Amino acid sequence: MSTLRKLAGQTAIYGLSSIVARFLNFLLVPLYTSKFVFEPAEYGVVTALYSWTALLNVVLTFGMETTFFRFAAREEHSPPLPRRGAGGEALAPLSLGEGPGVRLYATATWGLFFPALAFMALGSLFHAPMAEGLEFGAYASSVLMLVLIIGIDAITTVPMARLRQEGRPWKYAAINLLSVGVNIVLSVFFLLYCMKQYNMGQSNALIDAVYNPSFGVGYVFAINLVSTAVKLLVLLPAWPAFGGLNKELLRAMLAFGAPLMFAGLAGMVNETADRVILKYLLPEDIANEQIGIYGACYKLAVLITLFIQAFRMGAEPFFFSHAKEKNSRETFARIMNVFVAVCMSAFLVVMLFLDFFKHFIPNPAYWEGLRVVPILMLANVFLGIYYNQSVWYKLTDRTRAGSAISIVGAMITLVCLFALIPVMGYMGAAWATLICYASMAVISYIWGQKHYPVPYNVGRVLLYMAGAVVLWWGCESLSIDGMLNYAIRIAALLAFLMIAWRTEGPEIRPLSA
Repeated sequence: MSTLRKLAGQTAIYGLSSIVARFLNFLLVPLYTSKFVFEPAEYGVVTALYSWTALLNVVLTFGMETTFFRFAAREEHSPPLPRRGAGGEALAPLSLGEGPGVRLYATATWGLFFPALAFMALGSLFHAPMAEGLEFGAYASSVLMLVLIIGIDAITTVPMARLRQEGRPWKYAAINLLSVGVNIVLSVFFLLYCMKQYNMGQSNALIDAVYNPSFGVGYVFAINLVSTAVKLLVLLPAWPAFGGLNKELLRAMLAFGAPLMFAGLAGMVNETADRVILKYLLPEDIANEQIGIYGACYKLAVLITLFIQAFRMGAEPFFFSHAKEKNSRETFARIMNVFVAVCMSAFLVVMLFLDFFKHFIPNPAYWEGLRVVPILMLANVFLGIYYNQSVWYKLTDRTRAGSAISIVGAMITLVCLFALIPVMGYMGAAWATLICYASMAVISYIWGQKHYPVPYNVGRVLLYMAGAVVLWWGCESLSIDGMLNYAIRIAALLAFLMIAWRTEGPEIRPLSA
């Protein structure tokens, strides 16, 4: 089987649970934005607080996931450790499972556990002042639950990464799907049944017994906390012994991970600062409402972000394990072509049929924000291109380059946000995201070609992107209604898919037995 097909298989399995988790958020949008659940201002609170979650999670995980993969790859390519008995006689070499691998796992896991524990303790003590400082004083309990969610997520990072590193995608998927299943069940019960029925004036004995209407958006965070705790409980049997922590190894891992953490933090600024800053750059009386509209419409870019997340989970260990193979760089270039073709296909699916997708947001009060969707989808395509290119600084141990690129991107994001939001509102936030990710992709390509040249087919990549945009724009420009309009859109989508498959199909078919 070709390496591309192997990567596709890993991406499909690893990404299954992640896709379901993110798709759950997409499917919950109709619930959250229902007239009987959350109005735009209330949904804006959920959106804004979860934006802070992403930033803090990067700090607490400290780039340890990628660091764990990198150190595990080094140990796999190192010679077995020699051993001597008490009398000096030679013993069988120490296997990875007996020594270094266990030590690495324990060191990485405990290295994140204690900072996360301290964060949860301090956050629990000072959650009320934190909520006031963020201008969410009325939602102090939600801030407390958010602190616990972030801490537990950090603690489970390395155990989940170990499943990926060991090539156990089905167990990885099962744990994630269990957590997601708990989230689904509780969300349906408390939000779709209890909250909706209560707000419609149709309460009953069960609802009166378990539902507290004053808790409001707090149910979103409480449900997430329970589902996150379930994941931790399932992982506890595989928890490493504390004695396996190696301080010297931990220092080396932290030194490697620090640039990745700063790069990740800058990346989260690029990804979430728009929803955070909107709160403080818009008039106070409309800020939460505008964040809610923007956040709900942001979800319609989910098809591309789902694929990017799934791809990253399969691609990162794949890139590390195949870097030393012959023609690996040509393989990386072909992966880029396929990746962009798939992303632009998703772009066309959403944009050509946005009139259907918009009904996932049942309240028309949110529809004014649909104009951000094409901008955000293109922004995420550029982000995916950047993730593909990041292989050059990870494989050459130039992680500081990744930090520098992300920091430059964060600076571009902040400048654009402060310049555009006061003038354009949340449309300025969308354009800032696109400008940032496009700039990062260009910088990474130019810099990467100097240190780890990969023969990317830039012309083909740009042709896929431009072709999809032109097809969409052309269909939008036609003044045709009814079935003929949709027939033309379907024909445009099929034409793009056919051209992409005929071009990239030979690359993803088996090349060897």
